[in-house]
Amino acid sequence: MGQQHKVIISGGGTGGHIFPAIAIANALHKRLPDLEILFIGAQGRMEMEKVPKAGYRIEGLPIAGLQRSLSLKNLSLPFKVINSLMKAASIIKSFKPDVVVGVGGYASGPVLFAAALKGIPTLIQEQNSYAGITNKILGKRARKICVAYEGMDKFFAKDKIVITGNPVRKDILDLVGKKAEAQKYFGLDANRKTILIIGGSLGARTINESVLAGLNELVAADVQLLWQAGNRYYESVAKAVMGYEEKVKVKEFIERMDLAYAVADLVISRAGALSIAELCVTGKPSVLVPSPNVAEDHQTKNAQALVNDDAALLVEDADAKEKLVTTALELLRDEMLQKRLTGNIAKLARPGADDAIAAQVLALIDK
Repeated sequence: MGQQHKVIISGGGTGGHIFPAIAIANALHKRLPDLEILFIGAQGRMEMEKVPKAGYRIEGLPIAGLQRSLSLKNLSLPFKVINSLMKAASIIKSFKPDVVVGVGGYASGPVLFAAALKGIPTLIQEQNSYAGITNKILGKRARKICVAYEGMDKFFAKDKIVITGNPVRKDILDLVGKKAEAQKYFGLDANRKTILIIGGSLGARTINESVLAGLNELVAADVQLLWQAGNRYYESVAKAVMGYEEKVKVKEFIERMDLAYAVADLVISRAGALSIAELCVTGKPSVLVPSPNVAEDHQTKNAQALVNDDAALLVEDADAKEKLVTTALELLRDEMLQKRLTGNIAKLARPGADDAIAAQVLALIDK
């Protein structure tokens, strides 16, 4: 690799796509320090802030997702897709990447499609156990598809698939000795059990409402909550827990997830790919509440894969208000079950996923 090489990483929309993308970029830089990396995301989405913070340049496309309810916004979608394809093609033409990587999210589709039309090698990082329609189409032209689950040859050509796992933030890989620091950082009591509640970067309405519905039961059990309510729900949740601040710590977004996992005795979470990868790496007993508002119901399939391995508990979104808090407290009291879940979920961890994906990207440059 004598000359300077270039890679585009496209995708985003939520932390579940952005943080793995940044982890891949960091792993690429570690292997090839003079590699030039450009991110392409969606205008107005979280990546436009998080990626520059991580030290990388990003361009934004005017792309948006399909609204699941009937909405006038859907009428403008074809124009946004066409504009995004044109802009992606223009960026690719001027940047001249050797490889284009797609991590999922709104921007991934137009960028991978434009790259494939120009004959530039593409690599897809498919995070979920069930591939969405966009990745199934793009997978036909991709050179490599990095996956996290077995059995993905029902969606993609077998010879393109590499099982790498999903990348996680490096700081959560080693939590040893961080518990006391975490208790101090979040203002938590060392003598109480801690439940970590995470509904993704945007927040999860069902999880938030279910925990609020069982708040008195949780407080009576003398546990404490570290609760990422998400930017959509932070104000309403913070208002609802006024008077409980000693035992309930509500955050809009938790930057130090390493400390959050270090202090957690149990985790309540959605079942997005990043959350599951992090739970496997940290080996935490978990109650998963899959979001029903995602394409192809992939979160339920992600969660079910863990349940099948006796590695987590699952509460359906529709049952959460009635069952979530009770299930969490029962698990917190059952140390044998905690040990079993922890042992099984830890077996599924792939802590070197970012490096494995970086190796596949660089192999495409060498070809």
